[in-house]
Amino acid sequence: MTLDLGVRAVADLRPAEREALFERDAGVSAVRSDVREIVERVREEGDVAVREFSREFDDVDVGNLDVTDAAERAVSEVEDDVLDAIRTAIDNVRVFHERQLPEDWRVSEDGRELGRRFRPLERVGVYVPGGAAAYPSSAIMGVVPAVVAGVEHVAVATPPAEEMNPVTLAAIHEAGADRVYAVGGAQAVAALAYGTETVNAVQKLVGPGNRWVTAAKAEVRGDVEIDFLAGPSEVLVLADDTATPDYVAADLLAQAEHDPNASVVCVTDSAAVAEAVVAAVEEQLPDRARADVAREALEADASGVFLARSMPEAVLFAEEYAAEHLSIQAADDEALLDRVANAGSVFLGPYTPVAAGDYASGTNHVLPTSGGARLHGGLSVDTFLRSSTVQRLSREGLDDLSETITTLAEAEGLEAHAASVRVRFEDDG
Repeated sequence: MTLDLGVRAVADLRPAEREALFERDAGVSAVRSDVREIVERVREEGDVAVREFSREFDDVDVGNLDVTDAAERAVSEVEDDVLDAIRTAIDNVRVFHERQLPEDWRVSEDGRELGRRFRPLERVGVYVPGGAAAYPSSAIMGVVPAVVAGVEHVAVATPPAEEMNPVTLAAIHEAGADRVYAVGGAQAVAALAYGTETVNAVQKLVGPGNRWVTAAKAEVRGDVEIDFLAGPSEVLVLADDTATPDYVAADLLAQAEHDPNASVVCVTDSAAVAEAVVAAVEEQLPDRARADVAREALEADASGVFLARSMPEAVLFAEEYAAEHLSIQAADDEALLDRVANAGSVFLGPYTPVAAGDYASGTNHVLPTSGGARLHGGLSVDTFLRSSTVQRLSREGLDDLSETITTLAEAEGLEAHAASVRVRFEDDG
């Protein structure tokens, strides 16, 4: 079957085509009302509702929701080479995130001692896709930064199965989770947000999931903090005439195999590279195990290979697209990087496949999608910290500021604010 993937000119994109590319939809609205019912049932009925939804959606009769002991046992059930890979990835992710830890600070000037301090959240929930499938990388990316931040209690929810995949469970344990629950989907989000007889409520929920998980995170937001609402995976490859088409094609296919709704894009100023990328994708696709999934993603309206009239036009395309994963395969990749602010994670050069960040380079793969990179970054140590400012004024320091404070307070009509300053100097006569 011929792949319907041609080269389109950026300048010729119609409004509907631009909308499909730049206003990508995670599909949350379609399931929001059903999710609302699930969340309310779990909130009101606890474990009973969780078990009922596990039977309905996962086709599993869950006995004990708490599978922490099973996660610990799973370490001995995993092949040595897989366990070594898990531990190597954990080490790399931990080292990278340790560099993100901020330091408390104080400065003193003119009778004012000012500072900032950082403290971790106490209870965090991490959603890890899984069940019968293996997603150890999602466990590592969610749990390790929380542990590095110093979170006291890290709970993980992962879907149940008749036989849960030991690789995911082992990764959850090795990453440092304190509690593991066999519950998935919207019911997992609700259980972590509000607590049940078995599941302890958390302060913040993080981690990727399908549209049901994302819709549930949107539903509970406000009652509990979340990281962000993430949709299907996406990649944009920014390529010039030095790019290797086979590498570009491989990176497009790697993201396309995630989900039929994944968005995979290449934009280049070289007609020869554009045509060669299309040819390479068509050549490599039949050899991929998930070729049917990848084909559907590649032929979607939000995917394609695009020819720009120049690299500046290609950069503007990338900036507007605000990709979850931005791969820059070009001679002067650093210069191009300086011109693109909107990207979740950036991969520079021909030997930096997105898969490196997905698994083991050390950076986090829980990233904003659907243009979210215009507003915020991905999961990090900061996600699990809160900050407080600290100040101490001497009498002289307050005296120096007193006229400024009282003048502004009275301009706002807040007389008591001004009085709280003046009372401290009433004995001066």
